[in-house]
Amino acid sequence: MLEVKHRPSFKEPQWGINWSFSEWTPRRIGRVRTFHYFLLFLPPLKKVEKEQVAESSQRFLSPLHSFVPDLQEQLKSLVGRKLEMRAGNGVLYPVLGLASCVAFVYLSFGDLDWDLGIHGKVEEPETMRSFVRRNGTQFAVDEKAFYVNGWNSYWLMDQAVEGFSRHRVRAMFQTGAAMGLTVCRTWAFNDGTYNALQLSPGRFNERVFKALDRVIVEAQRHGIRLLLCLANNLEAYGGKTQYVKWAWDQGIGLSPSNDSFFFDASIRRYFKAYIKVILTRKNHLNGIQYKDDPTIFAWELINEPRCMTDASGDTLQEWIEEMAEYVKSIDKNHLLTVGLEGFYGPVSPLEKLGVNPAPWFSTLGSDFLRNSRVSHLDFASVHVYPDQWKVGKGLEKKMKYISKWLVSHIEDGDKELKKPVLFAEFGLSDKNKDFDHAHRDVFYKSIFDIVYESAKEGRAGAGAIVWQLLVAGMEDYKDDFAIVPEERPSMYRLIKKQSCRLVKLSHGKDLLENKLGKLCS
Repeated sequence: MLEVKHRPSFKEPQWGINWSFSEWTPRRIGRVRTFHYFLLFLPPLKKVEKEQVAESSQRFLSPLHSFVPDLQEQLKSLVGRKLEMRAGNGVLYPVLGLASCVAFVYLSFGDLDWDLGIHGKVEEPETMRSFVRRNGTQFAVDEKAFYVNGWNSYWLMDQAVEGFSRHRVRAMFQTGAAMGLTVCRTWAFNDGTYNALQLSPGRFNERVFKALDRVIVEAQRHGIRLLLCLANNLEAYGGKTQYVKWAWDQGIGLSPSNDSFFFDASIRRYFKAYIKVILTRKNHLNGIQYKDDPTIFAWELINEPRCMTDASGDTLQEWIEEMAEYVKSIDKNHLLTVGLEGFYGPVSPLEKLGVNPAPWFSTLGSDFLRNSRVSHLDFASVHVYPDQWKVGKGLEKKMKYISKWLVSHIEDGDKELKKPVLFAEFGLSDKNKDFDHAHRDVFYKSIFDIVYESAKEGRAGAGAIVWQLLVAGMEDYKDDFAIVPEERPSMYRLIKKQSCRLVKLSHGKDLLENKLGKLCS
């Protein structure tokens, strides 16, 4: 997409963090504020001297000085103001001592609850013990067809970093599982920005890596597989822009152009180093390296790659070939795709060029057929955004075009590529004139129907992934495609129905032995 997937607008906290409090989080700040309120309700005692109160309170508050100066001043003021009339005869000091001990335990160890829950006994779905494989133009698990009915939640790692937001990750997987969804596509990158996974080339934030660990384990608990994307063509969460900036700042970049991400040898080395670290990461919760974890459905090299400085497509093609081969040299267990939007390039047949939304889409430096033929790639990906592509006004015109778009790419999978085709993003904007949620239901159903018919006929249409699903309370992450399933019952039922149709195709008589089968029976 061109206009979405931007980071929610908020300022990174500008706190000077004392080394001994480097793991403080907003959740822990909340606990300090709880201690703050605790002090309000101390029992009435006799008056004591302000100097004694200040000295005692300073013992507890001093560690916070370099972390949140304004909070320290608030607490000092509270202690000095409220306890001045409530303490005496030396009783203040035991009270403060006990309160400080309680606060220390609460502040220090409260973040363990989420990880302890993850470490608990997990009822692992039996199918999650096997990797998804490619069987001709279809996906398969244990020799049974595996169809993708999934969703995008790019924000999972970001929300799993801090304790106060981790519940959203679990809630999202619970919702996905309740609708019978099989795959979630999410970002496995965040380069050089707030809550960055990669702080600079080859330098990683362990706290954020642990957040990604949590996402993977939580997905496994709910029987959901992950399509993990490794980079972004857009600037959100760093993207190729950040890699170019790193090389330029270090004086080794060949060009300030964002497209140098694809042709600069130094930047290619940066990205290969990143790939290796991700694939060989050992999850701190289950001890499994990512490359050996069946919870991961597939890797995606980069979200929506374009190289507009080389309309011939040669630069991007060389990059794809090199990176795909490198991924497979490390990880032969998992499937791999590029992350393409699906546009046909200059070497595609004329009839295929006519399927593009407009002639200029062939000049973006990508080419669906040429790029997807790379031998190390296991399946092709396509995105579906009629609003952004401006393919016509009115729902009927958009649906007519999208039908042609999907069918064309499924035919490519069957006849040209001999690989599955996954519609990895699709959506209908709520900013359309006269938008109605019923329009979205009709539009999504048309896509689901085409995918279902392809699956029923054993063809290459391997599934579709909605952009994007959220849980309640995530207004900052909403774009004009976002859906909170619980708030849209008709959409919830539509998505679940698609899940059930597909699982019935793959399991047939053995349906009730499958977790999704029980959900749909």
